[in-house]
Amino acid sequence: MDAEAPEAGLPPDREDVVAALLAHQRRFLSFLERRVGSRAVAEDLFQTAFARTLEKGGALHDGEGAVAWFYRLLRNALVDYHRRQSAEGRALEVEARDAHAVPEDVELKGVVCECLADLLPTLKPSYAELVRQVDLEGRAVPDVAREAGITANNAGVRLHRARLALKRSLERGCGACATHGCLDCSCKPRR
Repeated sequence: MDAEAPEAGLPPDREDVVAALLAHQRRFLSFLERRVGSRAVAEDLFQTAFARTLEKGGALHDGEGAVAWFYRLLRNALVDYHRRQSAEGRALEVEARDAHAVPEDVELKGVVCECLADLLPTLKPSYAELVRQVDLEGRAVPDVAREAGITANNAGVRLHRARLALKRSLERGCGACATHGCLDCSCKPRR
């Protein structure tokens, strides 16, 4: 959001508030950027807070009071942002721990449907590689994501989509065999 003239059509008391906030825009962005480490995130937080101010800030009449109030609003936005980041980090840690906590079942690995090997190449190459590394090799999603240059969240979404696509291919190709577990696979997949 650029520091331009206040929005047309605002009541006079809100024009002063908007003008005061826009006059301090660089300071607000600098304040946010120091705390989040990213200009883009700082701009997103500023724009969200500014929009909230336009929606709910009609009671503010004093420009300088509006600036102090807006700093409080930005501090609250920062707290919410860091809570979200912390929650995502904890969820990824749990996912990584759970991936390593499952004991390897050598017997089960030997009976994985042979159709899987035939159908894996029919997936998008990035999806097939993700399934191979995570599900067949037992690697942790965050490790695979880091090597691929994507976020762990993005890798998790891709893995979910890849598994769904593979499931559909198995059901289409193996029919009832896939529905009942493929533990004694004798079918050849139809593509």
